[in-house]
Order: sequence, then C-alpha cells, then structure tokens
Amino acid sequence: MIQVKEFVDSDNSYAENKANIFLAGLKEEQVINICYGSVVKSSVSKTERQRSTILIVYKTEE
Repeated sequence: MIQVKEFVDSDNSYAENKANIFLAGLKEEQVINICYGSVVKSSVSKTERQRSTILIVYKTEE
C-alpha cells in the first residue's frame, strides 16, 4: 500500500530531524518520493515566520 507522511513546522530543522528519523526506519526501496516546500507568512504585527513542509510518499511492507 502507498502512504504519505507529512512533517510541518515553523522551524525547518525540527521538520527535517523528524523526517530523517522516520526515513531511518524505512528501507530504501520503500521510499517513492520526498517533497519539500517552504513559505514565509506575515502576521498582522508585521513579523514574518517561515513554515516548512516535508512530504514523504512511501510503500508499506505487506
């Protein structure tokens, strides 16, 4: 079965660390694709925050 796992955080190193821990538990042939996106959001108080998203598409072992 093909599944997805998403890691989202405002601190890209947190999302990266969590994704790497998850990937360490998979076999290489299970990984189908890894996508990364990052946006900067402005708030009403004119501060900016970066949000990072890592999406891992993988096969489960059946």
